[in-house]
Amino acid sequence: MKRIVSVLLLGVAIFTFAFSRPALADGDAVAGGKIFSANCASCHAGGKNLVNAQKTLQKDALEKYNMYSEEAIITQVTKGKNAMPAFGGRLKPEQIANVASYVLSQADKGWK
Repeated sequence: MKRIVSVLLLGVAIFTFAFSRPALADGDAVAGGKIFSANCASCHAGGKNLVNAQKTLQKDALEKYNMYSEEAIITQVTKGKNAMPAFGGRLKPEQIANVASYVLSQADKGWK
């Protein structure tokens, strides 16, 4: 009986974490907005993508491309990918976390 309860509780925990909105861990969205404006807005103004129009920063696109989490955005901003340059050498980890929080908060608001 204890084993069945343990398995059920584990299943509930996994389901909860798998389908919950990602937490905005340590990032400061207000500070991230300033950093975004100075470093990212030239290609991503208003959540758009001037290089690849399909890969915007809109919530649906972030979800489609498995980027709707602070961790995924931090990795992308830090290391870069395809046409996007790496910012790990230019920005501190805290600044990148702030940008990730800003992007997620704006995506949730529809970039308005």
